[in-house]
Amino acid sequence: MRRPAAGFIGLRYLRTQRSNQFASFVTLASAVGVALGVAALIVVLSVMNGFEDELRDRLTSITGHGWVSARGGLADWRELRADLARYPGVTAAVPVIELEGVVGRGAALAGAMLTGVDPALEPADSPLRRGMRQGTLDLLVPGSRAVILGDALAARVGVRPGDALTVLVPTRDPVRGLQSRLWQFEVAGIFELGVKDHDGSRALVSLADAAALGGRGDTVAGLRVTTQDIFAAPELLRRWAAGQPPGLELRDWTQDHATYFRAVRLERAMMMVLLSLIVGVAAFNIVATLVMVVTDKRGSIAILRTLGYSQGDIVRIFAVQGIVIGWLGVAGGVAAGVALALNVGTLAPRLEQLFGFQFMPADVYYLTALPARLQWADVLAVGAVALAMTALATIYPARRAAAVAPAEVLRYE
Repeated sequence: MRRPAAGFIGLRYLRTQRSNQFASFVTLASAVGVALGVAALIVVLSVMNGFEDELRDRLTSITGHGWVSARGGLADWRELRADLARYPGVTAAVPVIELEGVVGRGAALAGAMLTGVDPALEPADSPLRRGMRQGTLDLLVPGSRAVILGDALAARVGVRPGDALTVLVPTRDPVRGLQSRLWQFEVAGIFELGVKDHDGSRALVSLADAAALGGRGDTVAGLRVTTQDIFAAPELLRRWAAGQPPGLELRDWTQDHATYFRAVRLERAMMMVLLSLIVGVAAFNIVATLVMVVTDKRGSIAILRTLGYSQGDIVRIFAVQGIVIGWLGVAGGVAAGVALALNVGTLAPRLEQLFGFQFMPADVYYLTALPARLQWADVLAVGAVALAMTALATIYPARRAAAVAPAEVLRYE
């Protein structure tokens, strides 16, 4: 019976703080501080999730979710491609030829990775097509010697669509040894994927032109695999390869771009730690609030002790106050954070118009809008951390209240 009574008294003390205006203000500030910290954490984590998704899409637009190859290339790629395309979870398997070479115009030269693709085999919703303007990839007609350059590579060489481009590719002849082939291409287009590794070094040509330039015949470097779930790609490829002849080499996006995503996860973790300090400051305000309440209620605490309430009951009475303040702040912060995260795309342009600035200037960033993806696991984690911090903040004031000596207090009342 004492536990419900302890909770009732704790809530009553919380309501009667209106008589102490300063304590009431600190209580409100504590709840608002917790709410602001929780909302900021949810919004920032959602925006960082959006950036990670955007970065992942751009990085895998050319390299794909996975890569199947073999030493010396794939000569039987058509059979492998047909088998991969039928495998559950795989949306596309596209042959690719990659050649290292030098591109130039006049005296301007730059190293480049020539990537041979077949637009006819590229799905309509593939990451590569999504990363370019509509119809750009279809300009790579076999035999046309057309090339599409990354915008940074085009700027280094100084070419624009319609200009001629010289391409030099080293080849190895079994008899003559190391040779080189020099071809003239026409710049059919320029792409901008927003990733330095692609925009500054990639040059796309048709699969047939790449095979002829590299002297590969019907052999391709590998198959670029796209899956329905990018996170399932590593395990999916391993299961598929288990039923294939030995000699195949597998690679997935987690290996190709591990450094990028480690950096994003580290930034995400550090951002969560830093923003958690806001909740920590609000938790200290809860401590201050309860300490003032304990000082103000010393007489009431002494009376409760003389009525038979134990030290544990007193601890629960004041712990209830701090936990309620924390819960109110967390609930308000979660509601505000979820609402903001779900409407970042709508709110950001209005804030830009209102204050006359841009979150993502087009001349600085490749993105012109703030991406956001709300994960409920993040919401639960943030809420749990905030609740734990506010609950811990009640320990010291509650124990201090329990340590009040009834005889000494009532002696001077």
